[in-house]
Amino acid sequence: MQIGIVGKPNVGKSTFFGAATMAPVEIANYPFTTIEPNKGVGYVRAPCPCKELGVACTPHNSLCVGGTRMIPVELLDVAGLVPDAWQGKGLGNQFLDDLRQADALINVVDVSGSTDIEGVPGEPGSHDPAEDILFLRTEIECWMREIIKNGFSKIARQARMQGSKPEAILHERLAGLNVTEQQVKDALREAPLPDDPTQWDDEVLLRLCKEIRKRSKPMIAAMNKADIAPEGFIEKVEAVNDMCVVTMAETELALKRAAAAGLVEYVPGDPSFKVVEGKKLTDAQRKGLDYMKANMDRYGGTGVQKCLEDAAFRMLDLIVVYPVEDENKFTDHFGRVLPDAFLVPRGTTARDFAYKIHTDLGDKFIRAVNARTKRTVGADYELQDGDIIRIVANK
Repeated sequence: MQIGIVGKPNVGKSTFFGAATMAPVEIANYPFTTIEPNKGVGYVRAPCPCKELGVACTPHNSLCVGGTRMIPVELLDVAGLVPDAWQGKGLGNQFLDDLRQADALINVVDVSGSTDIEGVPGEPGSHDPAEDILFLRTEIECWMREIIKNGFSKIARQARMQGSKPEAILHERLAGLNVTEQQVKDALREAPLPDDPTQWDDEVLLRLCKEIRKRSKPMIAAMNKADIAPEGFIEKVEAVNDMCVVTMAETELALKRAAAAGLVEYVPGDPSFKVVEGKKLTDAQRKGLDYMKANMDRYGGTGVQKCLEDAAFRMLDLIVVYPVEDENKFTDHFGRVLPDAFLVPRGTTARDFAYKIHTDLGDKFIRAVNARTKRTVGADYELQDGDIIRIVANK
C-alpha cells in the first residue's frame, strides 16, 4: 500500500514525512525544496495475536513491540503543488504523475493560515486554509480529466460504433492511475454520463473525475501547524473535508530526535512524553519541551501517527490478516511464528488473500483454515480483522 503526502509548498509536508518515517529529507522554507519524490516507510499499529495466543512471535515483514504489531506502509512525499499544476505550472504534471500508484493521499494543510495559495510564507491568519483543500482536489480532478481526454476523441467514436460500455473506456484511460473498473462503475452511478461518449465535454468529465477521485485517491487532511492556528481555523478545514486530523509535525520530529538522543521517553502515537530522569537540559531545551507538552495535552498528541492510522483503517477500511502454514503452531515454512502481517481491504475473501500472497496459491486454491477456530472456510469466506489464515492449495 502506498500513501502520497501532498500539499502546497511550505506547509510542512517534508517535515510530516520525516516525522512519520525518520527519513533524511531536505526540509527548508522555500518552494520546491522537494523536487524528486522521497520514498519512505511509516508504520500503522494493530494488536499482535501473540499475547492472546501465548506465543513468542518472530515477525518477518513487520515488527512487534510489546504485543503491538507495527505494519509497514510506503509513504511518498512529492513536491508542493500550486494552482494550475495540472497545466504544468510549477512542474505540476511531473509531481502529479508521481502520485499515480497512491492508494490514498494525506493532504498536509497549514491550518494556521501562514502561507498563501502559492506557498509563500506570511503571518498566521493571513490565508484561509480551507482554500487549500478545495484547490488540491481540483488539481487532481483536472489532471485525471486531461488523462482521459488525451486521444479520447478517436476512442469515443470507435466506442459509439461498437456500443462499448463507458466503464470499460474510462478504465482503459485511467488504469495507469491505479483506478479499478469497479471504482469507475461506482462513480458513474453518482455522475451519469451521456450514452454517446462523443458528447462527453469538459464539464461532464470533470464532474465524473470528482467521483473517481473520491474513490481512487481518497484524501485525509493533516491540519498541520495547529499549535499556532488562530481560533476557528481548524473548524474551517473540518467544514470542507470529511476526514481531518490535527497534526504538529515539527513536534513529532523533535520528540523522535530527543528520544533517539536519550533525552525523553516517547512512543509514536502516545499522547505525551516523559523527560528521562537525571538528564540535564538547557533552559532552551526545557522551554521547548514544556511548549510541546502543553500543545500535546491540548490536542491529545502530535497527530502524525493518528493521521497514518486513520488513513489506513478509517479511510481505506483496511484490516490486518496473518498468513501461516501450520495452523496449530501458527508458523510459516521456516518455523517462524506469526511472521507476516498483511493489510487488505475489508471484504477480501480467502481466495483473494491467496492471490495476494502468491499467484500460484490463488490459482491452485482448495480451501483455507481459520487457525483460531481450526475450522475450514471456503474461497468466498470474507476475512475478519486479526484473522490467522492457512491457505491450502494443490501442489
